[in-house]
Amino acid sequence: MVQFVDWDLAASTAGALGKSGPKVSLEEAAEAVADLRRLADEASVHVAEYTQLKGPESPVRVVDRKDWAAANIAGLREVINPLAERLTGGKNPGAIGTAVGSRLTGVQAGTVLAYLSGRVLGQYEVFSSDPGQLLLIAPNIVEAERRLGADPHDFRLWVCLHEVTHRTQFTAVPWLRAHFLGEVQAFVDASQLEKDEMLLRLRRGISTLADAARNPDSRASVLDIVQSSAQRAVLDRLTALMTLLEGHAEFVMDGVGPEVVPTVADIRQKFNLRREEANPVEKVIRRLIGIEVKMRQYAEGRKFVHGVVERVGMAGFNKIWQSPLTLPRLNELGDPGGWVARVVPSLAA
Repeated sequence: MVQFVDWDLAASTAGALGKSGPKVSLEEAAEAVADLRRLADEASVHVAEYTQLKGPESPVRVVDRKDWAAANIAGLREVINPLAERLTGGKNPGAIGTAVGSRLTGVQAGTVLAYLSGRVLGQYEVFSSDPGQLLLIAPNIVEAERRLGADPHDFRLWVCLHEVTHRTQFTAVPWLRAHFLGEVQAFVDASQLEKDEMLLRLRRGISTLADAARNPDSRASVLDIVQSSAQRAVLDRLTALMTLLEGHAEFVMDGVGPEVVPTVADIRQKFNLRREEANPVEKVIRRLIGIEVKMRQYAEGRKFVHGVVERVGMAGFNKIWQSPLTLPRLNELGDPGGWVARVVPSLAA
C-alpha cells in the first residue's frame, strides 16, 4: 500500500505541538471525567424526548487532547489511504511522493490536529468504528468553562446535549452513517487526477496558502484548493448534510437547555462571543482549514431546523430522516418552506 501520510509521525507531531491542558488537580480531573460520563447519560434521555429519536447508544469516551488526535488519525487513515491508492494506482508514488512526501504530509496532518485538539469540545467520530464513538475532550471543556466563567455543571451538560444529538442522529437513523461514508467515498472517487494535474494543483495550493497568510482579507480555503469540478457536486451534498447535522444539534441543545440548564442563555451569549473572537493569524488558520465554514453551518443549519419545526412540528421535521432523498438540498437550507413543500406538502397545507 502507498504510504501517502506517515501516520505515526502525524500522531507524534500532534502530541508534541498540542496545547497543554488547564491546571487541575488529580481529584479535579477525575471528577470532571466522571461528571462528563454521567451528564452524557443524562443528555441522552433529554435528547431522545426532545427529538423523538431513539437509537442504540454507543460508548462515551472522555479523552485528553492527545487521545482525541489519535482517534481522528485512525479515522483519517480510512479516508486518506483509499485516496492515495487511487491517485497512484497502487504503485510507488514517484513524482507525487517527491513533491509531497509521506513525512511532510504527516507533519502537516499532525500540525492541523494539534491546532484543533485544543479547541474541539466534543465529537461524534464515525470513520474508525461502526456505529461511531462519542468523544468528549475533558481538558478543553474545563478550560472553556473557566474562560467563560460558566457554571461547570450547566456548561458540561450543554456540551453533552450537542454531542449526544450527533450520536442520536447516526444511531437512530440506520442508513445515515453508510450514506455519509458513501458521499465521502464519492468525493474520493471524483479525485482521480493525472500526476501532472495533481502537482499543478499542489503548487497552486502552496501559492494560495502563502497569499492567504500574507493577506488576512483573502477568502482562500483548503477546500477550494483540493476540489475538482466533479468534487464540487459531491461537496455540495456533503455541505448540506453537515449543515443539517450541526444545525439540528444546535437547535436541540438550545431547545432542551432552558428546561435543564438554568444558565443556558448566559452560556450561549458568552460562547457565541468566544467563537467570534480571534486574532488575525488565528482567523486565517480557521479559514484555511475550514473552521469558519463549520461555524457558519451552526447558524445556517439551526435557522433551517427552526424554520421547519416551526411549520410542521418535530414529527414533521423528522421526515427528513426517511431516506437520502428527503435530506435538504443545498439551496433549501435558506428556504425551509421549500423543503416542506417538497417533502411533506400535506403538512404544509
